[in-house]
Amino acid sequence: MAQVGAYLRLMRPANIVTAIADIMMGYAASGALLSLFEVDLSAQNLHPLGWLVLSTIGLYGGGVVFNDVFDAELDRVERPERPIPSGRATLAGATTLGALLLVGGVFAAWQVSAMSAAIATIVALLALLYDWKGKHQSLLGPVNMGACRGGNLLLGVSAVPAALEELWFIALIPIVYISAITMVSRGEVHGGNQAALKGAVFMYAAVFAGIISLAALPQFNLVYCIPFLLLFAYLIFPPLLKAMSAKEPKLIMKAVKAGVLSLIVLDASMAAGFAGWQYGLLVLLLLPVSLYIARNFAVT
Repeated sequence: MAQVGAYLRLMRPANIVTAIADIMMGYAASGALLSLFEVDLSAQNLHPLGWLVLSTIGLYGGGVVFNDVFDAELDRVERPERPIPSGRATLAGATTLGALLLVGGVFAAWQVSAMSAAIATIVALLALLYDWKGKHQSLLGPVNMGACRGGNLLLGVSAVPAALEELWFIALIPIVYISAITMVSRGEVHGGNQAALKGAVFMYAAVFAGIISLAALPQFNLVYCIPFLLLFAYLIFPPLLKAMSAKEPKLIMKAVKAGVLSLIVLDASMAAGFAGWQYGLLVLLLLPVSLYIARNFAVT
């Protein structure tokens, strides 16, 4: 059981829940849940959603497993508590697990459409690129990681392929947000730097502006979105500002953790705008699930 727990820890299960929120948000934006302007949770509509959720579990889980595979040597110095350097998981076992998860993610997406499978394949390749080279690039690395999340959101939208032509640009919102978190996370071991932290504040503000601008879409209701946005601001800004003033590694890690888990609130805010506040609350219910899992499994 201890060995199983080690491989499960490699998958960052609390983070996987945030990836599921991406899918639920994208699915709402696609219009797949709407029938006569009401949310339709019939089995016919939930079937493709289920496959896309399975797909993102595989893609995100496989991506973060390979993160630890590529970082195995570095982690022996900086993060010896992680499963591979601690000896609780083997490098070969982790590589096999990561490959199975990524292939499974693409296979699950194929059950929805060829377009979904194509997007899943791109997300898998972007994740591997980040794990291998992207994380070492100061500018392209954060954008690479953000593109993984943007692609994940579009994977949800792909439930209705025609919607991709109209809503492709919403992927820019998680790209900017995740780029900001990635910038901050790079200093979590040594204490970060002020330029990255200040840049993250600016990028967070850009994310808010981007969400508010969605009100220009006829199918988006900003009134339903606002309460979720206020909660989002409450969760992400205080930890980041505290990290800026103290410059301590522990506070940097807390700011990163808050940013990652608050992705669910970000998704809930947009989901509420596209499919109503009730659906937004449904997405938001993933937050306590992720927080509970995060008590026992590392987020970073």
